[in-house]
Amino acid sequence: MTDTLAGKTVLMSGGSRGIGLAIALRAARDGANIALLAKTDTPHPKLEGTVHTAAEQIRDAGGQAIAVVGDVRNDDDIVRAVTETVGEFGGVDIVVNNASVLNLARTLDLQPKHYDLMQDVNVRGTFMLSRAALPHLKEAANPHILSLSPPINLDPKWLGAHTGYTMAKYGMSMATLGMAAEFAREGVAANTLWPRTTIKTAAVGNILGGEKMIARSRTPQIYADAAYEVLLKPAREYTAQSLIVEEVLAEAGVTDLSQYSPGVDESELFPDIFL
Repeated sequence: MTDTLAGKTVLMSGGSRGIGLAIALRAARDGANIALLAKTDTPHPKLEGTVHTAAEQIRDAGGQAIAVVGDVRNDDDIVRAVTETVGEFGGVDIVVNNASVLNLARTLDLQPKHYDLMQDVNVRGTFMLSRAALPHLKEAANPHILSLSPPINLDPKWLGAHTGYTMAKYGMSMATLGMAAEFAREGVAANTLWPRTTIKTAAVGNILGGEKMIARSRTPQIYADAAYEVLLKPAREYTAQSLIVEEVLAEAGVTDLSQYSPGVDESELFPDIFL
């Protein structure tokens, strides 16, 4: 296990705000290099942050950053992101598959274009970004792929609740765990990471439950701190796991999680889906 991400290069899909940005900022505090592949070139009327403001925050936190304006659904953009990352920082040590689309519509209500969007961003994006970076990961000293996706739970409760979204998130996990098996001999770690409670993000506020759910959610920092612990682990030993945020932190000695939900009793936190 290493004790710092200083000098490591992280290639992340998304990351303009929320959980992805929190993970990037945690790595930046060590002096990591961060490349963000995201579409948010200009401000959104309802959402804070662009890929450019995120890059500035990363630099302010102590890291180096490049903003690659592009879409993880576009193969040319993926290749350009990897090329620019390697050109700027000399390689890729870590891939974080953060970009994801959330749509909990039931099967008869889920429009084909929304189904395709989730498959393209969540599953295909995870597979293709990881695939494009793998030649460079294989040359890295402690390479990691980390996908923000859940353990594969075949309980009908989740399979039937929102089949389209469930398939897309499980697809992220399957791609990641498949690569863990395929590239184990090359020493490339690939793991998934998922929280037990909802996280204060725009998606939770706008799609899941509004301000009431936001108030009963933990801050993105809990995800970032857990991801940081994962990315420090020795890649050849710590791979092919469906990790839970709170369990990762407990293993690291962090048992008091109140810092991530100030003023909210543990019993009042809203459980996340899939667990």
